[in-house]
Amino acid sequence: MPETPTVIYSRRDLTDGHTLDVFTRTGGYEGLRKALTEMTPEEVIAVVDASGLRGRGGAGFPTGRKWSFVPKDSPKERYVVCNADEGEPGTFHDREIMEVDPHSLLEGIAIASYAIGSRLSFIYLRGEMLLAKERLEQALSEAYAAGHLGQDVYGSGFGIDIVLHRGAGAYICGEETALLESLEGYRGMPRTRPPFPAVEGLYASPTVVNNVQTLAACGPIVRNGAEWFRQWGTEQSPGTMVFSVSGAVRRPGNYEIPLGTPVREVLEIAGGLTERGMKAFAPGGSSTPLLTKEHLDVPMDFESIAQAGSILGTGATIVLPEDMCIVRAVLRWMEFYEHESCGKCTPCREGTYWLTNILRRIEVGEGRMEDLALLESVTGRMVGKTLCVLADGAGAPLTSSLRYFRDEYVAHVTERRCPSRPVASALRS
Repeated sequence: MPETPTVIYSRRDLTDGHTLDVFTRTGGYEGLRKALTEMTPEEVIAVVDASGLRGRGGAGFPTGRKWSFVPKDSPKERYVVCNADEGEPGTFHDREIMEVDPHSLLEGIAIASYAIGSRLSFIYLRGEMLLAKERLEQALSEAYAAGHLGQDVYGSGFGIDIVLHRGAGAYICGEETALLESLEGYRGMPRTRPPFPAVEGLYASPTVVNNVQTLAACGPIVRNGAEWFRQWGTEQSPGTMVFSVSGAVRRPGNYEIPLGTPVREVLEIAGGLTERGMKAFAPGGSSTPLLTKEHLDVPMDFESIAQAGSILGTGATIVLPEDMCIVRAVLRWMEFYEHESCGKCTPCREGTYWLTNILRRIEVGEGRMEDLALLESVTGRMVGKTLCVLADGAGAPLTSSLRYFRDEYVAHVTERRCPSRPVASALRS
């Protein structure tokens, strides 16, 4: 097995790797050409499904299966929408992919478009990502001029158009149905499901929504085959994944690593822990349950992390140092979710508000012992009771921190102080 797998980051360190010239000289658009000139749409879906590629946006749903859900007999237009809104705290790999290798995303979108019969696709880009916007605009211009996009691509008779649309930076628009609402010009709020987007998505038409990293992997998979992708990873979680590692590590950054690599090795690749050590880590972004140093040997794949009691999510590994105030950390996250709740669902709108207030009261030394039970009660009334999973994500770090670090909450209440006083004081200053 190759020592340094590069499905996603094969051009990351190349000079001008974002340009069409470098992309095509290193195998770019060969997957699209193969799909359009040598394969049927059904064969494209089959090879992506056989590769075992799973969504890298958080849910981990099999990509090929998702494409196959689009009804073949629908008389409506079909659409591919790229979710490039990337707003999960601690996640920054999609942004880098678009900045350093934007053509890989365009190729993936074009392949997905051919697979489901979509002639018009959209990239919903987070508005703050200015360099990504510039690189994508340049890549789109180059791809159209060179005939990789447009009408009758490669003489196949199939036309592919891609529209770049900038969002306004709302976290809720990372949820696929809220994204579709925003793309249609409405306020970004999740829809009731069913119907699911594959049947009735953008403009009430069949729609596939995939995130950036998922689509960027499609070109290499079609070009090299399913078994090539499966040489990395595990049986149920094949391939590589880009992990955004941040917090108490010596070299925070994005690292493409085979799925199934133990947490300990992932942290070592990121330079190892700093002198502050590690109290806990979120394996897939702030909306995933915290794990502790006891979980360092758990493999980083969808099944193993779930068995350990968390979610792999976006692969955003946030390491909290040993001297971090856990109550303060969870409070900061809860403040984020309260602010970003769209307000459509009462349990989320009211729940995040009250959880923030209770946590703030505990953190400043004004909490009561009954507040701990109240936190759990309010969270229980939120999780699984809303149209989207924002409420579930808000409750994940709270319930897991109470499971592993209840003594810190108790100390805040009984001693009216933070047991990690140096860090908590620094955060408040």
